[in-house]
Amino acid sequence: MAFIRSVLHMAWMALTVVPYTLAIVLGALFGMGRAQRYRIASAWLSLSSRASARAILGIETRITGMENLPVGETTPAVLLVKHQSTFETFLMPAIMPHPLAYVFKKELLYVPFFGWSIGLLDMIHIDRSLRTQAFKRVVAQGRERLAQGIWIIMFPEGTRIARGQKGVYETSGTRLAVQTGAPVIPIAVTSAKCWPRKAFVKTPGIVDVSIGKPIPSVGRHHKELMQEVENWIEAEMRRLDPEAYR
Repeated sequence: MAFIRSVLHMAWMALTVVPYTLAIVLGALFGMGRAQRYRIASAWLSLSSRASARAILGIETRITGMENLPVGETTPAVLLVKHQSTFETFLMPAIMPHPLAYVFKKELLYVPFFGWSIGLLDMIHIDRSLRTQAFKRVVAQGRERLAQGIWIIMFPEGTRIARGQKGVYETSGTRLAVQTGAPVIPIAVTSAKCWPRKAFVKTPGIVDVSIGKPIPSVGRHHKELMQEVENWIEAEMRRLDPEAYR
C-alpha cells in the first residue's frame, strides 16, 4: 500500500509542477514581480508537502515553536535546518511567515521545470567548486535579501543525513549571520521517519518540526555559534525521535 501511495504522490507532483512552473515562467515574461512568483511556488510546495502528503501518503506535520520566529516585515533571520529528506525542502516555504531564499548548488537550475522555477525566484545559487567566490556571493546576495525581509535558509550538514545520524555541520550559515548581524534560528525535523533520504517509498506517520529560539550572532565567532546550533538541533532530534538514537 505504501508503494502505491508513493507512486500516486510522485505522479501527482510530476503533473502539477508543470502548470505551476508555466505560471511562474509566463509571469516573469509578462512582468510579474518576484513576490508574486514566490507565492505561486510556495503554493505548489504547500500542496506537495502538506495537502497531498497528508491525503495521499498519510504524512501529518506537527509544528512547535512558531512563537520563536522573529516578528516584523523586515526583521532578518538565518534558518539553519536539520536535513534528512526532500520533505523539509518543500515544507519550509509552506509554513514560514517570510519568503525564503535557499542557498543551493547551481546544477539544480538545469532540472526541468523545478530548476526553471527556482531560477526565477529570489534564491542564491552558487558554484561549489569556487569556495571563496561562492561564499562572497552568499554574503552579498544574502545581505540584500535580508534587507528586503527575505529570510535565508541553509542546511548546515550540506546533504541529506540518514535517520539517527549526524553529518558535519559546516559554518557557512553562521558566517553569513555574523557578517550580516542576523540571528540564527535552529530547526529540528524528523522527516526521515516517514520520508527517508533517497527512498522512493514513503510511509504514513507524523513529522515533527521544532523551531528553536533565535540565537543572536552579533559579537559571536562563527564556529562557536555553529557549535551552539549543532548542540541544540542534535539534542532536539534525540528528544523528538528517541528510537532513532538508541
